[in-house]
Amino acid sequence: MCELLALSANTPTDMRFSFHGLTRRGGATGSHGDGWGVASFDPDGRRVHLYREDAPAAFSRIAAQVAALDLKAHCSIAHIRKATQGVVALENCHPFHRRWHGQEWVFAHNGDLKDDLAGILTGSGADQPAGYRPEGSTDSEAAFCWILDELDRAAIDPEDEAGLFGVLVAASGRLAAAGIFNCLISNGRWLYAYASTKLHRITRRAPFSKATLADDDLSVDFAELAGPRDVVTIVSTEPLTTDECWTPLAEGEALLLRGGEVVRRAGSLARGDGA
Repeated sequence: MCELLALSANTPTDMRFSFHGLTRRGGATGSHGDGWGVASFDPDGRRVHLYREDAPAAFSRIAAQVAALDLKAHCSIAHIRKATQGVVALENCHPFHRRWHGQEWVFAHNGDLKDDLAGILTGSGADQPAGYRPEGSTDSEAAFCWILDELDRAAIDPEDEAGLFGVLVAASGRLAAAGIFNCLISNGRWLYAYASTKLHRITRRAPFSKATLADDDLSVDFAELAGPRDVVTIVSTEPLTTDECWTPLAEGEALLLRGGEVVRRAGSLARGDGA
């Protein structure tokens, strides 16, 4: 399957360090060599920059160039792919992007949806024509289109954060019933994360410390880079560093992060943020 990575921060922040670690797993230290992608929002959340390639990230000149870009954002999502459904092709690389009610939405998925997926995609609101269609052949993109259709069927106001979260949690639960559904979604204002089986997170805030990548001999002292009021949360399939305390999400846990902080949670008992 694939690996996920996302950033939520209270000040525009790049995720070059984390993305570099992730790319090593795209064919070098890991077997996720069937493509990669990054979606980074402008600080105002209105425009998204999307980079994708159907090649191993670990050996990609383009991925190295993207990793070096100063893409400062409040929300970013990245993905490395190991194909389970759909051929190795650019249109099947995550993150996927759609416009929903004037907003730019991006989505990335780790998992494999098989059991009764067709029934889920056609069973709810079948009398209403679906407005979103996949461009590729993955179960992931089909699920993303269905989620957007579910939001339309629910007639959710795009500014209704609580309503959006509720529909996203319900949709994620239904998709998780069809297989494995770990996902990330962002509209540039907030980051949604759902763990069907495996996701981890870490929140960095003052006092900042040094971190070392698990997949490369590279360390960063965040005390030299971050301001005293900065808050940055990283969500990843597996912990990316060896000397920090990552918090695993519980099975079926959903989070909504804004400005690096968890502002909504479902599917688990409340607990403190990772440090």
